[in-house]
Amino acid sequence: MSDTLLVTALADGTGKTAITVALGLHAREREEDVGYMKPKGTRLRSRVGKTIDEDPMLARDLLEFEAEMHEMEPVVYSPTFVEQAVRGQADPEDLQRQVKEHFQTIASGRDRMFIEGGGTLTTGGIVDLTDADIADLVDAEVLVVAGYDSPGDLDDVLAAVDSIGQDRLRGVLFNAVDDSAYDGLEEDAVPFLEERDVPVHGAVPRVQELAGVTVGDLADELGARVLTNVPTDEYVERFSVGAMGADSALRHFRRTRDAAVITGGDRSDIHTAALEAPGVNCLLLTGGHRPSSAVVGKAEEKGVPIIVVQTDTLTTIDRAEKVVSGGRTRDAGAVERMQELLGDHADVDAILNGE
Repeated sequence: MSDTLLVTALADGTGKTAITVALGLHAREREEDVGYMKPKGTRLRSRVGKTIDEDPMLARDLLEFEAEMHEMEPVVYSPTFVEQAVRGQADPEDLQRQVKEHFQTIASGRDRMFIEGGGTLTTGGIVDLTDADIADLVDAEVLVVAGYDSPGDLDDVLAAVDSIGQDRLRGVLFNAVDDSAYDGLEEDAVPFLEERDVPVHGAVPRVQELAGVTVGDLADELGARVLTNVPTDEYVERFSVGAMGADSALRHFRRTRDAAVITGGDRSDIHTAALEAPGVNCLLLTGGHRPSSAVVGKAEEKGVPIIVVQTDTLTTIDRAEKVVSGGRTRDAGAVERMQELLGDHADVDAILNGE
């Protein structure tokens, strides 16, 4: 039977896909025959008339193995599926059987299998298919991917370890750690966990190309019009909503970095304040309103792109946040960058082999 590693995460947008596939590439470099599966499809898009998760297709291309989409992703964990499951229209035992059968098909004859968790550790609980449940089902050990900002984050790490069970825990990998948190993590958090028999296999630093999307990509994903004739290759990692007075807005905007300010296209006072803040990389204007020519001119002078969408502010915030969290680590270049980062900042041998 293949050695099987399930990669789970404590929150969305923590780089789980990139880490899972990058570990597969490390294993391939060791001349291992690897396979991949994401039993619960959670990052769903409509494509060729079907609702699918694109992560398995990326993994299949990069890891160069043969498997059908329905084998890699037997459960399409869509909002409709969740509603049906809550109404009793999904059979947990049948779903578990499908997951196990497809796993056995893909794993047959392979040296190693990588299972990517869906969403977070607890996703799938309504049909008894949390990541911990799946680990039991396919006899996998589990790597927990976590972020780290402060010691309070360790509450969630320890809760995950309890859920998974010490016998299945391969260890913890911290990802996208800011420089400001690095010393505290290494000096305090890691020894704290290791004293409790929780192995920590590395701390990958935050790098910008994996932490956000470019303004151009954001505009494409939102179907936005670009009003300015300036480059759109700056990164957006977070959003700031301009719904206050101009003075308060300027103070707020000056405290942010690599941000897009989301506000109505008719709020020229907010536009002007945002363009004074060095950490604002984009104006994302809602409601289809075009700003004044003075604002557009100032934005071009400052080199800050303005993009406009037809949707209202609340809808735009929701969509934009999904683009930024879902847009991370979703292409070959990002996965290869993660492969380099793991080689430099993680104990890949320990992750792969449980050493």
